[in-house]
Amino acid sequence: MKAVPRPCPWPKTPLDLAYHDNEWGVPLHDDRAWFELLILEGAQAGLSWSTILNKRENYRRAFDRFDVAKISRYNEKKVAALLRYVSESAAWLPLGESN
Repeated sequence: MKAVPRPCPWPKTPLDLAYHDNEWGVPLHDDRAWFELLILEGAQAGLSWSTILNKRENYRRAFDRFDVAKISRYNEKKVAALLRYVSESAAWLPLGESN
């Protein structure tokens, strides 16, 4: 069976391909999904989308699965911990690694 060519060159890993085929370009109508995308897009600045997809489950755990009601009750200690996590997410990349 001949492989179907993909219209986009960027998906390289199985995780990228799953995102491309099932989520990318699909309209969102769920507030929680929108909020997740907003957080992940913000975290992506300077990193590859593959890096963010690899960390997606960690973000879901860190942000209580993007439950806005729970997040609105975070105290200063929890917010500070999240800010450290987000800033450290980019810091682990070795210098010169392509994103």
